[in-house]
Amino acid sequence: MPSPAVETTLPSGMRAVIEPDRWADGSYTLIVDGTPQSHVDLDDPSRLFFEYVQRIGHVIDEWGDPGEPMTALHLGAGALTLPRYIEATRPGSRQQVIELDEQLIAFVREHLPLPKRASIRVRYGDARDTLDRLPAALHGAVDLVVVDVFSGARIPAHVTSLEFYTEVRRFLAPGGIVAVNIADGPGLAFARGQAATLRMAFDDVAALAETGILKGRRFGNVVLIASTGALPLDWMPRLMARGPHPATVTSGRDLVNWIAGAPVVTDATAVRSPAPSTSLFTRRD
Repeated sequence: MPSPAVETTLPSGMRAVIEPDRWADGSYTLIVDGTPQSHVDLDDPSRLFFEYVQRIGHVIDEWGDPGEPMTALHLGAGALTLPRYIEATRPGSRQQVIELDEQLIAFVREHLPLPKRASIRVRYGDARDTLDRLPAALHGAVDLVVVDVFSGARIPAHVTSLEFYTEVRRFLAPGGIVAVNIADGPGLAFARGQAATLRMAFDDVAALAETGILKGRRFGNVVLIASTGALPLDWMPRLMARGPHPATVTSGRDLVNWIAGAPVVTDATAVRSPAPSTSLFTRRD
């Protein structure tokens, strides 16, 4: 029988709940303020559940040689799903995690403990402010930066600007990748603005999403990947083939057309991502 759900109230006043997955033994979902934030399979951390997390997982798989350790920096932690995935698929990796809410991580680690062998260091503070306190040795040494920063169901404005992504860029090693999780609704004005901003900060950018979402038909997640050099062209058909389906990978001239003149976001113009419909995460039993 699965463990019962557990919950806590965070300093922000938000309610965090860890509840067992009714359909998969050993799996759990972290829900913060009514929004599903993370899904973890303790028995098999290489098994990813959320669609956008699977897409980032495929990007991780494409980097370097299979199983090769990497250096990763995670901005936003949730239940530490992707750090667990990297440890499971690339043992020996060095990982830094920045998370604002220390109580949330304590709650997660108590009920969803990390593997004891994992080299995962968690630092607490605002994702952008804490970048300045990371070791200088990480500058130009990080193979993967994951930007997955949310306050409830929305992305804070200060981690969406050109100035922010310029700070992130200085950590990337040659051939390193930034993966950004963007939540947006019909029309995708916010996501297209983020793609335009990443194109200003990095040399190459691609967008990964379910086809209907990338066409702006409904609210959902778009994963943007960027690099200081050219993204490997052979990644694109492989990322599309690996799904989840139906999948779209947009890059090059197609990405420019998708951006459709959306303005670059700066600190002076940045706004939070749009709020999803209140019914989006309603469970239908």
